[in-house]
Amino acid sequence: MAYYSSLGLQVALSIVIGLAAGVYLDRKFGLTPWLTLTGLFLGIAAGFRNIGLAIKKTRKY
Repeated sequence: MAYYSSLGLQVALSIVIGLAAGVYLDRKFGLTPWLTLTGLFLGIAAGFRNIGLAIKKTRKY
C-alpha cells in the first residue's frame, strides 16, 4: 500500500527533476527554451512510465 501512496510523489519528482535538468542545461549552453522543453517532456514520460509500472504490478497480483 505504501508503494501506491508514494506514486504521486514519484510522478511529481520525475517531472521536476526533468524540468530542472533542462533549465540547467539551457543556462549552460544557451539553447533556451529547447532543452527546458526536452527535459520537461522526458520528465513527463518518466512519470507516465512510473504509472504504467504500477498498473502492471497491480495486474500481476
